[in-house]
Formats: sequence, C-alpha cells, structure tokens
Amino acid sequence: MVSTPSIAPTTGSHPAVRFDTVGMRYDQGPEILHNVTFDLPQGGFQFLTGASGAGKSSLMRLIYLAKRCSSGTISLFGRNTALLGREELPDMRRRIGVIFQDFRLLNHLTVFENIALPLRVAGQARKSYSEDVMELINWVGLGEHTHSYPPTLSGGEQQRAAIARAVVAKPDLIIADEPTGNVDPAMAHRLLRLFVELNKLGAAVLIATHDHSLIRAMDAPVMELKNGTLIHGEAVS
Repeated sequence: MVSTPSIAPTTGSHPAVRFDTVGMRYDQGPEILHNVTFDLPQGGFQFLTGASGAGKSSLMRLIYLAKRCSSGTISLFGRNTALLGREELPDMRRRIGVIFQDFRLLNHLTVFENIALPLRVAGQARKSYSEDVMELINWVGLGEHTHSYPPTLSGGEQQRAAIARAVVAKPDLIIADEPTGNVDPAMAHRLLRLFVELNKLGAAVLIATHDHSLIRAMDAPVMELKNGTLIHGEAVS
C-alpha cells in the first residue's frame, strides 16, 4: 500500500472537472461516450478504468480540450469549456498536465530540454528551474540520460520523461492515460508516489489505467467505463 494519510480533496468553490450528461462522437460516427456525468474535486484523486475501446482516451481528450463534446456540458475549474474564447485556451491548458500514451516528446530536444519545456514556454529563466528539473529527472530514474535524445531511449524511459514533463510545472490538474504501461512494477509504484505527492500539494489527479495493482494500492475512488457509459464506485479485486 502506498503510504499516504489522505486522498481527501481540498475544498473549493468549483470542482476541477465536471462532466454533466456528456456525449461524444467523432465526425458523423457513432457516439463514443454516452451521458457521462462525474465531478473530480479540486485536490481530488480518482482512477478511471475500463477495457480497451471503452472510451477512456476519448474522455481524456475532452478534458485537455483536444476535442469538444457533442452533447452535455464540461467545466474546468468552474468554467464552461464551450464558452472559452480562443485567447483563453492557452492559459487553461497550462493549468493541466497531460501524460499521453504516445509520449509526444520532441526528438530534437534532450531529456532535460523536453522536461523543462513547459517552464521555458511560460517564460522562466533556465537558472530558475534547472535544479528542480534535475531533481525530477533523478526521481524518475533518468539521471544518466539528462543529455540524451528521445530516439535513444527505451519506451519506458520515454514514458518517464513524458511524466516528468507533465508535472514539472506543478499543474492544478494532472490527467494521465496509462502512465505506467511501459515500466516495471517497482517504477510504476514509484511514479504513483509522485502523483500522490503532487496531489498532497493540491493538484487534482485522474489516472486512466488497466493496472489494477495500482488501484489496489490506493484508497481512492474508481470510475469504470463500459461501452462509453460511466459506472461509479466499482470495486477492484
């Protein structure tokens, strides 16, 4: 069991994420998500599980504003995402740390540069973040690859770099799509501790995973998607 005294959400006037009867389809195709309703409180920690094709990645895309829902309402930090102006989207996205299944590292940047990219884009000087970035690199076990480029890394190493990049700016919301799929069990639980520590600092965390050992290690709510429909409070044996 991961050592953490509490995963209780911090109080806030609005949840970090709210889905209200949300549906989603791609173009004119069939509906991928149906009538999905849930809240992720500010400072909350939840898991999302379900079989491949159940709609987990589609739900994540809606949260990080890569897609729009076809019905219902999605709110982030109390803001209806359908009403956000184009000029407001970059600031909203900077509040969200996203861990993709396909990593999306930039091959022409080193591990250090990839992980530091959100801080550099935010206008911070390298001397102000260099120590923190190196601490995070060592935490995810990439100290020997600080100056390596993504094509020279294994899949698990690329995944750890992607996780570090997503959390380096201490976002208000972290959403992770199968964040431990390419690492061994020991590293998976080490990364889970990283999410727990960021949650203790106030970040809301939503992890989509097939890894029931991670879910069993936490006293945190579990949501399950079945054929695009959300089921709350499923037990994981």
